[in-house]
Amino acid sequence: MTTNPAEDLTDVVVIIPVLNEEDSIGLVLADLPAVGRVVVVDNGSTDGTAVQAQVSGAHVVREDQRGYGAACLCGLAEVERLRDTGEIDPQIIVFLDGDYSDHPEELVDVIAPIRTGEAELVIGSRLKGKMQAGAMPPQSRYGNKLACGLMRLLFGARYTDLGPFRAIRRDSLQQLQMVDQNFGWTVEMQIKAVKRKLKTVEVPVSYRRRVGVSKISGTVSGTIRAGYKILYLIARYGLFDRSAS
Repeated sequence: MTTNPAEDLTDVVVIIPVLNEEDSIGLVLADLPAVGRVVVVDNGSTDGTAVQAQVSGAHVVREDQRGYGAACLCGLAEVERLRDTGEIDPQIIVFLDGDYSDHPEELVDVIAPIRTGEAELVIGSRLKGKMQAGAMPPQSRYGNKLACGLMRLLFGARYTDLGPFRAIRRDSLQQLQMVDQNFGWTVEMQIKAVKRKLKTVEVPVSYRRRVGVSKISGTVSGTIRAGYKILYLIARYGLFDRSAS
């Protein structure tokens, strides 16, 4: 992969949901290219995550309702508020994790297909990229493979990953009317993108072992709840809900 650090990214906003990522959020923010705004959503941290994010230059908001989707929705609401006040004019929204498992410096590569008009939604595929040994536990690999296989069967979608590092045009994201507040956020976006006929591509992204313990794949209960929610949404939109929304 190659990046162009001189590219003007003032129309890009990055949303980073975090929960007790004190040891990693500074690393993530240090590696990000300069963008229009970085919104870090503190999802109820009990450590110094919010302080570290602020010190590193991020715009921090808090969402006490636990859940990855709830944090993303909070971040989007804040982006719209900042847009309404004229502080930013975002055209592209990027999501990535705050645990330093993603490589933030690859942001330019992730948004490139949107810049060229090739895509409206770009999924960073960890399975297509360079992955550090042990970065993705077996249950995550299996879950990704199963979910992507079911989405291909039911929707004709050719995804390889549900990776959190992704970019989408702001106007396209508004069409999706996202609602999931926890584990189903990524799969909801990908299913609705197919149903709305958004131009979608995957690009390879690098992936490493996260700093700290995963709140999902790092626990048995988290893995089970995430897997159930993802399969539930695929079944709901594929078998019962024939509408685009």
